[in-house]
Amino acid sequence: MSTAAWDFIVSKGDLRQTRVDVAPPADLAEGDIRLSVDSFALTANNITYAVYGERMGYWKFYPAPEGWGRVPVWGYATVEASRHPEIAVGQRFFGYVPMSSHMTATPRKTGGGFFETAPWRAELAAPYNQYRVVDASETHEDQQSLLYPLFMTSFLIDDMLTDNDLYGAASVVLSSASSKTAIGLAHLLHRAGKVKVVGLTSPGNVAFVESLGCYDQVVPYAGLGGAAIAGPVVYVDFAGDAAVRAAVHHRFAEALVHDCVVGGTHWEAAPERPTDLPGAPPTFFFAPDRITKRRADWGPGGLEAKFGEAWPVFIDDATRWMTVRHLKGPEATAAAFKEVLDGRTPPSDGIIVRP
Repeated sequence: MSTAAWDFIVSKGDLRQTRVDVAPPADLAEGDIRLSVDSFALTANNITYAVYGERMGYWKFYPAPEGWGRVPVWGYATVEASRHPEIAVGQRFFGYVPMSSHMTATPRKTGGGFFETAPWRAELAAPYNQYRVVDASETHEDQQSLLYPLFMTSFLIDDMLTDNDLYGAASVVLSSASSKTAIGLAHLLHRAGKVKVVGLTSPGNVAFVESLGCYDQVVPYAGLGGAAIAGPVVYVDFAGDAAVRAAVHHRFAEALVHDCVVGGTHWEAAPERPTDLPGAPPTFFFAPDRITKRRADWGPGGLEAKFGEAWPVFIDDATRWMTVRHLKGPEATAAAFKEVLDGRTPPSDGIIVRP
């Protein structure tokens, strides 16, 4: 049994204020398990979780002291102690974990793993409470942690757009085009070949985004006004920057037929949504809602089967442009969080932390 455990926590009022709490692992109640976190991915997506922590309930997954939060991440964990009759010490699972050395769960055994039933998580989106069992043959664990949840969001946005006939758009414009979720969506749209895929990005990332080969046109934010972009236009907003959103709406006006708000990579920019924007109103996209819909539409295993066709193709492409960087321990976790928070992580890097 571990003699100490650590939790990386963040001030809800100031994301740059962080600390590491160290304490012995808590005793387990009957039916609970304790898992040692093997590794987790840290991406701009996790900053979105913190930015929308109150609004979307992300702070509720893992309790923390008053005023502080534990940012959820995706990763692997091994059962270290168990008081559950169907879950054995040594089993490994993939799913939503905290930025911590350990986590405790109250599982309900399922065919493919377990479902977290802790009472404070009952009201939260079901997909985040599902943990998949990992067998010894699994490969590409780092890529799974870094890209699987992000590409699932990409896949679901693409599905929503396709289901609506792309809203009749000639072009789909993606902000924060160098973010991994945007790259996943661009990859899918480009392969389908039904619209022009346009990436908005910072000047320093233009060359990288162009090198990906999945964007038909790459435009720096300041160049939006003069760029020749065919309408009608769908805007997919991964940046969460109100100034960029306003610029897009005023640039395309009534030719903007859908505005899909996904993330908040520009987390310090004003997230407010003005109500007087021309064109289609901003509409928030919440991936778990789409998962629920498609599982109902497609039946058991349907979503997984369709996603499973797209996933290997994207992973093969991602190995070309993504470099995985491994870090270890709480100090490295704190430094990596600040790096991602400050937007200093090269878009080609993927950060994996081993607690």
